[in-house]
Amino acid sequence: MMKLLVRAAVFAAATATLTACTVPNRGGASLEEVSRAAYVHDGPPSITLYTMLSNRSGAGAHTSILVNGSQRVAFDPAGSFRHEKIVSRNDTVYGMTPYLVDQYTRFHARETFHVVTQTIEVSPEVAEQALQLVMSHPAVGQSHCAMSTSQLLSKLPGFEDVRPSYYPKRLMETFKAKGATFERLYEYDDADKTGVLRAFVPEYEKRRNGA
Repeated sequence: MMKLLVRAAVFAAATATLTACTVPNRGGASLEEVSRAAYVHDGPPSITLYTMLSNRSGAGAHTSILVNGSQRVAFDPAGSFRHEKIVSRNDTVYGMTPYLVDQYTRFHARETFHVVTQTIEVSPEVAEQALQLVMSHPAVGQSHCAMSTSQLLSKLPGFEDVRPSYYPKRLMETFKAKGATFERLYEYDDADKTGVLRAFVPEYEKRRNGA
């Protein structure tokens, strides 16, 4: 009984810090919409890990990845970067152009959180395997962003040492040990990140129409 209580307490402590990944995203765009939104990026095959950290405590708040393979998509488990103009299905966001990647990071960086970005170049085969795992992944439950991401990564060649964990910072440290690039983005917008999406819509329309 004591062991069960300790485990419950540890799980509660872990999930209490993961308040950013609390949006269940089931369904979404049709397969036809997903196909139309596909974006091919000319950069090297890679996996980018995003870790959102509290500016107050330093605790991890959200984990997601960007996969650049035959197309570029984001796996944003239980994330909130969702809008009718953004093509997403379950927890995969499609059409990750440079503009949309920039908006994604700025959406999460605000007065209460900053974003750590870490990129590892991989072979085309690993990138494609990661892409298929992401695109076929079902919707993730709340507070399981780091766990689902680490479990997915652990299935890839070269990432077998990734230990499934509820803690975003643990996965961040694993990427650091693998020699990933490392950047931090601080912005001091209002804590209400929905403002980014409100500003995103007219700019998105202009860019889509070639303005």
